[in-house]
Amino acid sequence: MIFEPKLLEEFEEKATEVEIKAGETILDYGQIVRSMPIIASGTVKVSRRDEDGKEILLYYVNAQESCAMTFTCCMEQFPSEIKAVAEDDVVMLTVPISVMDEWLRKYSTWKSFVMGTIRSRFNEMLHTIDQIAFQKLDERLKHYLQQKSKHSGSKLLNLSHEEIARDLATSRVVISRLLKKMENDDLLLLYRNQIKLLSAFEMEETA
Repeated sequence: MIFEPKLLEEFEEKATEVEIKAGETILDYGQIVRSMPIIASGTVKVSRRDEDGKEILLYYVNAQESCAMTFTCCMEQFPSEIKAVAEDDVVMLTVPISVMDEWLRKYSTWKSFVMGTIRSRFNEMLHTIDQIAFQKLDERLKHYLQQKSKHSGSKLLNLSHEEIARDLATSRVVISRLLKKMENDDLLLLYRNQIKLLSAFEMEETA
């Protein structure tokens, strides 16, 4: 992010630094957003829940990024329709609602940041919809594991089959079967609540 010097001064004055431990909920369903978070370090997982209570992963928010859904809830003071959970230890800056409109009027870089965030997250949600509508579950699972590896920076993923099933809105039994097939195809190794991606998995993803 490259902001005007004056905007950076206002950040120093008005933003609050907040530390969140891995696994903690940052924003829950129905919660009123009273400040705008910008991630300084770490990764946040953003999910949505349907009427039956089933959750599905929408996207991740990384360092120097924010959440478009939070922007809209924050500006309009609507209850949150998403859940945001820290994937790992997260440090974020929270900006009070009172300065949001003012900064949009005063600072072109802030406006660009907000609009760019909305555009980026919208494209990611479209990609999620495309996956659900047009891709088979095994393809979605491979993409999911690839994204997890990318965000964690590791080929060894601390994941349970139940967690994957929850993120992909399917059953644990189905995920276990698909993972076992991938293991038999020498794409990965399965351990207790861990998955190690092998070089063949990377080659298949880039093919």
